[in-house]
Amino acid sequence: MQRLRLRVAHGWGNRPDWARNTVVLVLTGSLVALLLAFGLSLVYLSPDRPGKELTLSQLRALSDQGRVESAALRDEDAIVVTKVRPGADGGATERLPAAGGTYHTAYPADGTVTADLTEKLGDSASVRVERQDFKAGLRIVTTFLLPLMILANLFALAFLLMRSGGGALSDIETFGTLGKGRKGQATPPAVTFADVAGADEAIIELQEVVDYLKDPSRYASIGAVPPKGVLLFGPPGCGKTLIARAVAGEAGVAFFNVAGAEFVESLVGVGAARVRDLFAKVRDASPAIVFIDELDAAARRRGGGGSSGGSDEREQTLNQLLVEIDGFDVQSGLVVIGATNRPDILDPAILRPGRFDRHVTVDQPDHEGRKKILQLHARRKPMAADVDFDGLARTTPGFTGADLANVINEAALLTVRDKRPTIEPDLLGEAVERVLHGPQRRGRVLSPAERERAAVHESGHAIVAAAVGRGADVNRISILTRGRGLGLTSVRLDSDSVLFTRDDLFDQLVVSFGGVAAEELALGQGSTGAEQDFEHATWLAREIAGRYGMSEALGRVRILAHDADEFLGATLGLNQMSERLHEQFDAEVRLLLDEAEVRGKAIVEYNRTVLDAMVTTLLDSETLEGPALQAHLAPVAKPNGASKPRRRRATPVKESN
Repeated sequence: MQRLRLRVAHGWGNRPDWARNTVVLVLTGSLVALLLAFGLSLVYLSPDRPGKELTLSQLRALSDQGRVESAALRDEDAIVVTKVRPGADGGATERLPAAGGTYHTAYPADGTVTADLTEKLGDSASVRVERQDFKAGLRIVTTFLLPLMILANLFALAFLLMRSGGGALSDIETFGTLGKGRKGQATPPAVTFADVAGADEAIIELQEVVDYLKDPSRYASIGAVPPKGVLLFGPPGCGKTLIARAVAGEAGVAFFNVAGAEFVESLVGVGAARVRDLFAKVRDASPAIVFIDELDAAARRRGGGGSSGGSDEREQTLNQLLVEIDGFDVQSGLVVIGATNRPDILDPAILRPGRFDRHVTVDQPDHEGRKKILQLHARRKPMAADVDFDGLARTTPGFTGADLANVINEAALLTVRDKRPTIEPDLLGEAVERVLHGPQRRGRVLSPAERERAAVHESGHAIVAAAVGRGADVNRISILTRGRGLGLTSVRLDSDSVLFTRDDLFDQLVVSFGGVAAEELALGQGSTGAEQDFEHATWLAREIAGRYGMSEALGRVRILAHDADEFLGATLGLNQMSERLHEQFDAEVRLLLDEAEVRGKAIVEYNRTVLDAMVTTLLDSETLEGPALQAHLAPVAKPNGASKPRRRRATPVKESN
């Protein structure tokens, strides 16, 4: 029966659209006709009761007085009295009709009463029986046959709509499947490796997958086992999905794209059923690529994050996924590509050789990669001749491929807004600021006092950055409001660097206190504008002391828990420790923040003349960048003894008796 049902469903799915539409139209028309017939029959079957109504007691009184001359008994409607003789009420409790006319009375609910009344009428009146055979037959059809026909028509129509992808109705039947939208592409994607930039290492690693998909028999002939699964991991927006599509396009195979969250359901067993359904479709379309985006949603480490044991839905889904990947043979021509931002929380079983046995990092692009990505997204846009992609790449450290694409698109939108023929360098610079900090808030007008405070704050950051040796990296300061901030100081970071010393991190701490130090020196007190600076400084001090082992008081120990432990259900960001060690950690964080604040204040006070000059210029022009900014920062100097942070031990905490 199951096989027959599947064959029927397959047959309906392969019918031409015109045939399926014709059947749907016929069923719809017949449904309307049946509903109309049902309504008309109900109207016809409504009781036909001519004349005025007599109550049962009135009819009995008339019968007792012998005033009923003729009556008709209709077996479907009522007792109809067609003629009444003249007479008085005779003391009846209800007023009786005088004479003449036609009257009707409903049949009593009790059959004995009906028989008694009929007998009395027969004694004094001419009584006849009017049979209503047609109405009786129609009542049977209306009560039983028409509702069944309407229901059958509805079910047939719903069946066709489900097979045609009829929205929410199809979810009822395809609850354990991924639906028609996940059947993959019959033709390979149009994206190839030529459309990917800034990920050369990933492309080199995936070229072997392309060769395998083009000719799986080569690997089988020499007994080589190609990678069954490839795990792409890296920050969001780095192009993991684009690379997966490019592999399918380069190899010329079908591409199946699903999200890990599509396998997860509240009902136990549905996720595993959807995994089976997906891989059944993939095997029919081989050679093919299965791309599972956000793999951590379905393959999170078992036993963490609130998992309830072996009957947990997520675990059943993961187990089925592991079984399906293990079922590939060398000549199947199937490859599973997974993408995640959090490889540290994946279950170890899915990372072992034979499943996702190749791990490819898709990281933020370096300078050369950013340059290629910018040129790739700008190749079909009218760029000005003086656009410097190399310089633009240097001003966008830490940008992902999605961020860089957004920069080019924002610049194009600004070009349309300004009605310019080409995208010019100044619009690209504005686009970078919009991506980083948001658009200018032209509707928010600062008071003179707020403008002065914003200028002092941003100038303080720039001066401290220059004093610690980061002056060349300060490329722009502005007091134009953007996003949630009243101003900004753009400090270019070297994104290609991955190792930082304690002095490097401490310099960042000092720069964070430059703004509030300048406010307190020039205006007497700080303001709420330093909130984000304090947040960043506190986070960085905790990282120095608790994650990187750079505290002499605490020693070479990691106190902060791993991000994966917290993500998988840990309630605290700290490892298990004694109360005394926790207090020492808090004291060391406080020591770092205090020392950075002292150093920042000393630098700003030592360069007070430079601060006043920068504030004056910034209030006039609102933005300082390029050579003008570097000219203001050139005289910045360090006070004596402020070159390096002092290495002091936190005061040991004494335990109370």
